[in-house]
Amino acid sequence: MAETKLLFHLSDIHFGLEDNRALDWVEREIAERQPDAVAITGDLTMRARPAEFAAAEKWIHALKAPVTVEPGNHDLPNYYLPSRYLNPLGRFEAFRDVVEKRIELPGIALVPLNTNVPAQPRLNWSKGWVSEQALSDCLDQIDALAKGTRALVCVHHPLRETGTQGTALTRNGEKALDALAQRGVLGVLSGHVHDAFDIMEQTPHGPVRMIGAGTLSKRIRSTPPSFNELTWDGEELHVTVRNLEGIDTPDMMIDDVPVDAMPPRGEGEPVAPIGRVPRTDPPAY
Repeated sequence: MAETKLLFHLSDIHFGLEDNRALDWVEREIAERQPDAVAITGDLTMRARPAEFAAAEKWIHALKAPVTVEPGNHDLPNYYLPSRYLNPLGRFEAFRDVVEKRIELPGIALVPLNTNVPAQPRLNWSKGWVSEQALSDCLDQIDALAKGTRALVCVHHPLRETGTQGTALTRNGEKALDALAQRGVLGVLSGHVHDAFDIMEQTPHGPVRMIGAGTLSKRIRSTPPSFNELTWDGEELHVTVRNLEGIDTPDMMIDDVPVDAMPPRGEGEPVAPIGRVPRTDPPAY
């Protein structure tokens, strides 16, 4: 029997509006549990400011585990267009060693797929876009894995494409999901919506499991700050949503990816939850 692998899946830390209580807790969990790898699926910063990246770099490099980081839409320079067009990931320079890094473990691998583009022909540039080059690079990395190794693909934006013009989530998302289904990927890890989910998306070549992590920032949507704990025993991938309030995993998960997959635009204190409010029973220790 294969040795069980423990993975932590974090997302949307948003340094600049980070939840320091949640970050201290996650840092302790990583030090104590010693996961085999940590995947951070984007939006490390709030405004892609140098001070926010410096805080992110300090925190990530202090973690006691191998880390891979996907960029998010908040991590691209927003207002200074020359940097956005010519060097969109330039501010990651201090920790390029972990950005879009493939992590291979016995039987399982974390493989990056960038869902960001510097510009796109729609007003809301925060939405995802899978370019031909990004998808090709991801598929090549999957094809290069050792025989029998299952891939967990790391993205920022959920890959579901709603098919609408104005509110579509990720352009070419359906195409990417179908290509990943043909590779038999174990799942796709994402962030962006600030709530956790675990759903199966059907494609012409079979289903693909989509797993979303919540936020570790003050920009909460309908659930408190959280991260995903994944275990892989060689046959089954199990997902547990961890949060400081001790709320059960089913109560932390949204049923579907919303069409408007955007968190509230608060700049200060957390806003009131939207929609379903999780129960607040005291944690069972």
